[in-house]
Amino acid sequence: MPSTLLRRLLLVLTATALLHGPASAQIKLEGQTFLSQLRVADSDLRLNGVGLRAVAWIKGYAAGLYLSSKASSAAQAVAAAGPKRLQIRMLLDVPAAEFTKAIDHGITRNATQAELPGLRERMATFEQRVQAIGTVHKGDVVDLDWVPGSGLHFSLNGVAKGAPIPGEDFYTALLKIFIGDKPVDPELKTGLLGGPAS
Repeated sequence: MPSTLLRRLLLVLTATALLHGPASAQIKLEGQTFLSQLRVADSDLRLNGVGLRAVAWIKGYAAGLYLSSKASSAAQAVAAAGPKRLQIRMLLDVPAAEFTKAIDHGITRNATQAELPGLRERMATFEQRVQAIGTVHKGDVVDLDWVPGSGLHFSLNGVAKGAPIPGEDFYTALLKIFIGDKPVDPELKTGLLGGPAS
């Protein structure tokens, strides 16, 4: 078995074991620690899964998906009630322009032609906020939170970046970049959904 495939398999098995372990367990991936549970908008969320975005030997970021209830499919994750968090932990420096390009491409690939016109203005707002950062650095933590009745809360290293962007449809479009039918990385999607697809 190729070493890269074996390493990824071990990561998935370790993550799966920890996710089903004690509530106090934490998951470490590429030196990044993901809490097993946290609070968003006064709601307790549990770590659904973690994954790594990598191309060949270049590791871009580790990500964790937090939900109120376990989800093993994209449909379940999207439908999960209450707040959500997608946490991205950077493993290298990335210019904001690259981030915004990935956002635009990922949403466009996963949204329908009927959905896109209603998303464009909010996509532009979010991309402007990302651009204002300049560069996302190795070690930075990006949180993309969904808060019902409020919208998308975007923060960098715990500092909010602008007012909430309304609309669950917009948050769903962002989430589908990672777990949609055409994800940015199929192995990352598998990890965020808690392990191998059922």
